[in-house]
Parts: sequence; C-alpha cells; structure tokens
Amino acid sequence: MNDRCVRPLAKLAVLLALPIAAAAQAPQQAGTLAIAGQPEHASLVQINGKSYVDVESLARITHGSIRFQGNQTILTLPAPASTTVQPAQPNQPAQLSEGFLRAEIEELTAIREWRVAIVTTVQTNNPVTENWVGGMRRSADSRLQLATAAATTDADRNAVALLRNEFTNMQQMSDQFLAMHANSSYSAPDSFDDNSMDQKILSCARGLASMAATKQFQDEASCH
Repeated sequence: MNDRCVRPLAKLAVLLALPIAAAAQAPQQAGTLAIAGQPEHASLVQINGKSYVDVESLARITHGSIRFQGNQTILTLPAPASTTVQPAQPNQPAQLSEGFLRAEIEELTAIREWRVAIVTTVQTNNPVTENWVGGMRRSADSRLQLATAAATTDADRNAVALLRNEFTNMQQMSDQFLAMHANSSYSAPDSFDDNSMDQKILSCARGLASMAATKQFQDEASCH
C-alpha cells in the first residue's frame, strides 16, 4: 500500500475516534469504500455532509489490526510490500555426475598408488623396473578409459581432460625413473625433494580430489 492510500486511511481512523455530536443528523448510506488492488469493500455512511466508515470494516479491507489503549482505538496498517530487487546469484559451478565421480575416484586411487610405489622404491634405493611399473601403468590407464566412458555431461568431460593430463604427467615421471635405472641402475633417494613434475602431479591430484568432494567442476591450473 503506498503513502497516498495510507494518509486518507489514517485520517479516517482519527475521525472514527471522534465522538459524534448528539445534534448530528442521522447517518445515511453513502456507498462503499474500496482499496485499489483489494477485492474487499466497506460500507460508507454520511453524517453532516462527511463520509465515515466503521473502524472494524476499515481494518478488514486494509488487512490491518485494531487495539485499544485507554480511551484510544489504534488502527495499525500493514507495512508496504518491499520492492527491493534481490541481486542475481552468481552462476553455480557445473555438477559432476555420480557415475563419473566414482570412476574419477578409482582413477585417482590408481595414480596415487603408482606414484607412492615409485617414491618408496627410489627412497629405499631399490630399482624402478618395467616389471612392476608396467602393471601399475596399465591399471591406471584402464581406469582412465572407464572414467572417460562414464563422462556424460560437459562438466564430466572437462574433468576427464584434467584427469587425462594427470595420467600423462604421471607416466612421464614414471618413464624418467625407468630411464634413470636403465642408464645407471641407481636413483638418488632425494630425487623427489625438488622434483617439479612430482609437485605438479600432487597439486593436480589435490584439485581433482577437491572436485570429487564438492561434486562440482572447477578448473585446476596445475592439471594443464
């Protein structure tokens, strides 16, 4: 209800609180009072040339309330409807499908086991050989194919691209240690202390794991 409606209604409420003089002329029906945009209406009466409405009827058609305080009748009108426009919500990240999430977690597990095996072997001064590395590579590759097949949405396919990059980086690091063993049969135990490829693999894995936890795709720079 706007101010133009409230002021006349407030005036009516005040007039209704005033006693009518005994000498006033008898009330006469004078039509009805309606509020713009509201279906209800109230009967008007005319006394001494002025129009009046019953206070209970006024409260009803304005959806207000009445209370009494001493010799006062207080009419409370409802607050005007808010016209505040709510700010638009930012676009939410795209959801990853349940089927893809399961396949992604299995692939991340296979890559992690592959990496841990190489790190442990190097740090214990044992040889990195194709004998066992090949099996771990094939296991991770098989799970990558399953994750690719499970990708059914754009978010899934975007995540698959990052997952594929993680597999490629892991394979490159694995091949590096295979080559080192083939050339010298020895890899320094501290080979991972400042290994940039290993740091990239770990960072990408954390980003992909975070996506799996939130079930939402977020691009991860370290996976590129």
